[in-house]
Amino acid sequence: MLKVAITGNIASGKSSLAGIWVRAGVPLVSADGLAREAVEPGTPGLEAVLRAFGPGIIGDDGTLDRDSLRGIVFRDPALRHQLEAILHPLINNLRKEWLQRQADKGSKLAVAEIPLLFEAGLEENFDLVVFVDAPSQERLRRLVEIRGLNPEEALRILDAQMSPDQKLTRADYVIHNSGTEVELEVRALALLDLLRARASRKEGR
Repeated sequence: MLKVAITGNIASGKSSLAGIWVRAGVPLVSADGLAREAVEPGTPGLEAVLRAFGPGIIGDDGTLDRDSLRGIVFRDPALRHQLEAILHPLINNLRKEWLQRQADKGSKLAVAEIPLLFEAGLEENFDLVVFVDAPSQERLRRLVEIRGLNPEEALRILDAQMSPDQKLTRADYVIHNSGTEVELEVRALALLDLLRARASRKEGR
């Protein structure tokens, strides 16, 4: 099975690329989905986050208030690293279990969307890495206009991540996403054809 990771800095279009591939029938798991699973009510993950950050990060319905927690950790790098130290091992274990299930089902290709792939040192777990890139000003615009963040918070999040220039050279494929949704879809499906061909060749060895 060919294991592919999608990565890219925030608001680059990783999820848009992932959505295109899912609609094309690709088995795909996202780090965000796994992060939500890791902190569902009653899980050890949520209990660990609660112990570290206090009851203020729990909503009235008993679930994690992700907006409140994000506001805390992106103001303090030490707290962000503390949260990552709690969640990353849990998310990684869930991802490994998912990948194994795909292999057991006979999938030729499986994809994981991982925003902090390089930061967490996970690239060696995959056969290929696809990096989605967009100019920093465009990503800032998307965070403010589409996601509704205030500019100050958006800049803090952008500045907290590894420079895209450092990631570009470490990826096997780069998808540039500064244009329209149609342009992204054309590029995404062309790359998917290539990846499926590689997966078939790997399967036939």
